[in-house]
Amino acid sequence: MDEQTRTEIEAQAFRTLVAHLRERTDVQNLDLMELAGFCRNCLSKWYRAAAEERGVEMDYEAAREIVYGMPYAEWKARYQNERQPDTTGTQS
Repeated sequence: MDEQTRTEIEAQAFRTLVAHLRERTDVQNLDLMELAGFCRNCLSKWYRAAAEERGVEMDYEAAREIVYGMPYAEWKARYQNERQPDTTGTQS
């Protein structure tokens, strides 16, 4: 596979991941962190870092808006839930 094709495939996979996370507003960032070791905010930071590596200035909030599909404050007000207490007795 040539480099351009690999880059295009990776870009499409990234866009698909972001679209999936935008649709799955029921999945909280804390859940993602606990299960996968990353969340939407991590993805935003990686996006910003990649942009800056290529000389594109981008602040964190702009990167978050790309990942969340809206300003973070709006997403948080619409979709972020308060963490429910653990009732299973497994959390210390």
